[in-house]
Amino acid sequence: MTTATRVQRKVSRPRADALRNRERIVAAAREMFTEYGPDVPLDEIARRAGVGNATVYRNFPDRDALVREVVCSVLDRTSEAGEQALAETGDAFEALERFVHAAADERISALCPMVAAAFDENHPDLEAARRRCEQIIASVMERARKAGQLRPDVGVGDLMVAVAQLSRPPAGTDCLSVDRFVHRHLQLFLDGLRAPARSVLPGAAATMEDLRRP
Repeated sequence: MTTATRVQRKVSRPRADALRNRERIVAAAREMFTEYGPDVPLDEIARRAGVGNATVYRNFPDRDALVREVVCSVLDRTSEAGEQALAETGDAFEALERFVHAAADERISALCPMVAAAFDENHPDLEAARRRCEQIIASVMERARKAGQLRPDVGVGDLMVAVAQLSRPPAGTDCLSVDRFVHRHLQLFLDGLRAPARSVLPGAAATMEDLRRP
């Protein structure tokens, strides 16, 4: 092993460790924000991540930065699930089903109050992650619609409202105790999206722009 190689490895190892620590912090924060909300003490997040408080603050100078990273991480993982479903699934509606269940597993419903109250929702990182996720959702839905499997009177906003509502525990129940029901109820909803439609929906298909209007 040359001196240059040894030096390169010494330099790269801390970078890899730092990346793993950052990922552990984000994973722990995602779990605790889901369980307790965005105001959970950062010290508790550090403890669950198995890192020191200084490591948390070195990666995220304030709570807003950590919350934003968690939201972007969940949106990115949801987008990747949609891309994977499109690439691996020949049946268009099955790809939609896979995406919806994956989005629920990411606990995307927990993001709503965080985005609304915790930080600047127009931050460029968040906008980029959100735009990518919405484009993937639209692609998954359009593929199912073109295949004649998805009823034509639903939009991306309709889908995301349903996923958020059905994966959010009812008031007065433990956040984690309803997990075993989430996929059952999502599947009931998905069956209602199949074409041909069995009813006429009131109003118009909801878009993501509709959801962002006050």
